[in-house]
Amino acid sequence: MEGNILDAMRYVGAGLAMIGAAGAGIGIGLSVQGALTGMARNPDTYGNLLTNMILGIAFSEAIAIYCLVIAFLMLFKVV
Repeated sequence: MEGNILDAMRYVGAGLAMIGAAGAGIGIGLSVQGALTGMARNPDTYGNLLTNMILGIAFSEAIAIYCLVIAFLMLFKVV
């Protein structure tokens, strides 16, 4: 019985760790939206905005990958 509760809590913890991935997805969407709006208003800043947008996407995606690693560690850690 006790092992089943621990397994259930492990799954709950992994699910909660993946909430950060949803936040990263929202952050990526907002950064792309802002960059495209800026490019549409001032096409001369295309290169600078594109570089900053890609850098911001990379940082947001890194947070999502960290969340995934934490979730896998919670799921597959042998106790």
